[in-house]
Amino acid sequence: MATESTQDEVRKRLLARVTRLADLADYQTGAVVSRAVIDKNTGSVTFFAFDKGQGLSEHTTPYDALVYILDGEAEVTISGKVMLLVEGEMVIMPANEPHALRANKRFKMLLTMVHS
Repeated sequence: MATESTQDEVRKRLLARVTRLADLADYQTGAVVSRAVIDKNTGSVTFFAFDKGQGLSEHTTPYDALVYILDGEAEVTISGKVMLLVEGEMVIMPANEPHALRANKRFKMLLTMVHS
C-alpha cells in the first residue's frame, strides 16, 4: 500500500491532466498495488493492479462499490455468485453483501465507492 506522501504525489500528478488509468502503476510480482485517485469523505476512486494469484478475501462494506476492469481478467464473487470480468466490463458490488476478488490472470481495475 502506498504511503500518504506517495498518495499526495499521485494526486498532484493527476489533477487537471489527461491520464491513461491503466498506466497508473505496473504489475508487481506476488503483490496487489493500489493508488488512490480520489479519497474524500463522500467517496473514493482507487486504482488496483493484481498479480496472478492475488486477491481480496471475502468482506463487506457499507457502500455500493463499482468495479471496472481496465486490463486483464478478474474473478469477482458476490454473495456466492462467481463472475468472470474482462477488460471493459464492470459490476456493482452491493452494500452489505459479501464479496471477494481474485486474479486467476493478472488484472487492473478501478474501484469507485460512493458514501451515502
